[in-house]
Amino acid sequence: MSSITSPAAKPHSQAATDGSFRDYARGVLALSVIVIVWGAFVRASHSGDGCGGHWPFCNGQVIPHAPQAGTVIEYLHRLSSGTALLAVFVLCFLAWRQFPRGHQIRLFSVLSLGCILIEGALGAGLVVFGLVAGNASPARAIYLSAHLTNTLVLLASLTLVAWLAGDRARVLRSRQIPRVLWAALGIDLLVSVTGVIAALGDTLYPAESISGGIAQDFLAASPGLLRLRLMHPLIAAVAALFLLYAGVVLPRRITSEAVRKAGALLVILVLIQVMAGVINVWLLAPIWMQLAHLFIGSMLWIVLVVLTAGSAGTGWQSEPA
Repeated sequence: MSSITSPAAKPHSQAATDGSFRDYARGVLALSVIVIVWGAFVRASHSGDGCGGHWPFCNGQVIPHAPQAGTVIEYLHRLSSGTALLAVFVLCFLAWRQFPRGHQIRLFSVLSLGCILIEGALGAGLVVFGLVAGNASPARAIYLSAHLTNTLVLLASLTLVAWLAGDRARVLRSRQIPRVLWAALGIDLLVSVTGVIAALGDTLYPAESISGGIAQDFLAASPGLLRLRLMHPLIAAVAALFLLYAGVVLPRRITSEAVRKAGALLVILVLIQVMAGVINVWLLAPIWMQLAHLFIGSMLWIVLVVLTAGSAGTGWQSEPA
């Protein structure tokens, strides 16, 4: 079994700079999660048209006058999204200033900036194309799926920036990542996409009872969104088993204690997320539970990315069979 190699001691000023950058990167990641959850609140509360069809202004005003509740919710989302964009821009600037040419932090900081710019464009498109509030078109489901995919890539990029900033000796070697973890990332992405479709169905066609909701899902005359809603719990159940395997079995073959801890945390989050999903269905998807479900899912994705990166990190090798 190989041991973890420790990088040479760094000068105090460089270590302090790296620590500050790492803390800032973690803060930007946390801010992004908050913005994502608040965005889901905008959808669940039917506040997506709170600023009318105007963008970037709200009802044609920089600061809305005498706003209604929906306007406040949407306006706060726009402000928080703008703050996140500025924070990622600063992160990218600091990465290019503090880290040498060729360092992977530079690459992932640029990817983060590109993703959040796309995120803003997609958010604007929701408003401009009217894919908000009561819009139940297939285009909205497809658009939200693309939006969420970009969001997860953004979270992954920010996570990798923070992870790499933890130690300058860390390198993400994609060719050394076990195939099971690539599969786990793909499966979790699929679960998330079906989840956003199910959440949209819950928002547009709320059920009055569990039996009534199930009946809605199977009616031939029901909208496509309701029939698609059934896909999420089925795919999520299979995915949970796969992620539990990735979190329990794989870390035992890695020499890093950090990877093993990430695997244990992944297992805990998967179990919590399954419970949250059951509670969400049982309570007929109240808004607060939808937001909690999304938050746990975001944390699960972040931990999975850390586990994936750690499995191929410098000095972390699989134990011989």
